[in-house]
Amino acid sequence: MAGRVEGKVAFITGAARGQGRSHALRLAEEGADIIAVDVCEAVPGTPYAGATPEDLAETVRQVEALDRRIVAEQADVRDLDRLHEVVSRGVAELGRLDIVVANAGIDILGSWRDITPQIMRDTIDINLIGVWNTVMASVEHLVDGGGGSVVMTSSANGLKAGPFNIAYNASKYGVVALMKSFAMELAKEKVRVNSVHPGAVDTPMAQGAMPMFDEFERENPDLTGMFTQWIPGVMPPREISNAVLFLASDESTWVTGSTYAVDGGLSSY
Repeated sequence: MAGRVEGKVAFITGAARGQGRSHALRLAEEGADIIAVDVCEAVPGTPYAGATPEDLAETVRQVEALDRRIVAEQADVRDLDRLHEVVSRGVAELGRLDIVVANAGIDILGSWRDITPQIMRDTIDINLIGVWNTVMASVEHLVDGGGGSVVMTSSANGLKAGPFNIAYNASKYGVVALMKSFAMELAKEKVRVNSVHPGAVDTPMAQGAMPMFDEFERENPDLTGMFTQWIPGVMPPREISNAVLFLASDESTWVTGSTYAVDGGLSSY
């Protein structure tokens, strides 16, 4: 039986580990070939280590173990020219592009007093402008191919802002506006655009943030209840990947401009 994205090619940012690697593997399991990028370095201020070239090589190994092709390069989503270069090379090698998953992002938490201009710039540049760059470097290939799917990673914080996360909240709300804008204008080209909104996912980003919650409790205990979700636990990245797969597949050809929450109820109150 053919996979749900059999014969398609997906471009995924932040693919060296975490949700990005999970998306690459889930789409590959269902028949897609992959163009993968990751910056493979730490961003100053993040409370977790950055991905490495070895992490990206492991994504390549795992995709190839599924008997799918993959083009993988180190690239920073803040660099539009570099993204154009990688996508062009990937399309030349793999023959087409059907799916774009703008997944790369960072999170630098802290009290409003601790958020510096540099933190604001880095977060917006990666989480919001980086998503715009990702689309601009790739979407013409979808248009030329007769249509496709763009999936942008926002957050539960892009639906209901979380405390101690001003820069991240602003960037992820911005992704929703970006998604809806592209969805409106690209609909006539049969390119649908949607956003996924993860809650707490078991990735290095979430693991790095967890120790800070005791500090937040001391800062303002009245706000920590906002982190509560209805389904207990921390979800595996594959739960988000299943949503990405649906939005990338032909099962969602009439779904565009939507915010798709996968957060255990976190953003629902």
